[in-house]
Amino acid sequence: MPGSLQQEIKQSKPFASLEEEVYLALQVTADRLARRGAAFLKQHQLSPAQYNTLRILRGAGSDGLPCSEIGERMINRDPDITRMLDRLEKRGLVQRCRDDKDRRVVTARISAEGRSLLRRLDAPVREFQKQLLGQVGTSRLTSLLQLLEGIRQSAQMSR
Repeated sequence: MPGSLQQEIKQSKPFASLEEEVYLALQVTADRLARRGAAFLKQHQLSPAQYNTLRILRGAGSDGLPCSEIGERMINRDPDITRMLDRLEKRGLVQRCRDDKDRRVVTARISAEGRSLLRRLDAPVREFQKQLLGQVGTSRLTSLLQLLEGIRQSAQMSR
C-alpha cells in the first residue's frame, strides 16, 4: 500500500525518489526483523552476534576458526570478537586455543555444549522465521531473495 512507510516513520514530505523510499524501507524492515530476532534469542540468553558466532563455528567443524576469520564471516560486524568469545567460553559454549605454529593466532571451536544448544534452537528458530516471513508466500520470498541478492551485489564494498 503506497505511502505506508511515509506514515509509519511520520514523514510529512514525499520521498525525494523511489530509491530513497526503498532504501529507508529496507532499513526499517531490517531493524524490525533484527529487533524481533534479538528478543527471540534473548529468551535463550544469546545475542544475535553470539548466535551467529555459534553457527559459524558449528559450520567450521572440528578445525574451528581463527578469531579474525569469525569476524569476517559475521552477518553484522562486531568490533570486539574477543570479548564476545570470552562470554561464550565462560558459558562453556566455545573453546579457544593458541596455534602451535603461530602463538598470535587464537582458534575458536564450538564445544559439545554449544552444539547441543544450537541443536535445541534449530527447530524453534525455523519456526520463528516461518512465523515472521511465511505469510509472504514461497514465490514472493524467492523473488525478494533474488532482488536482495542484486542489491547486495551492487552495494558490495571491497574488503
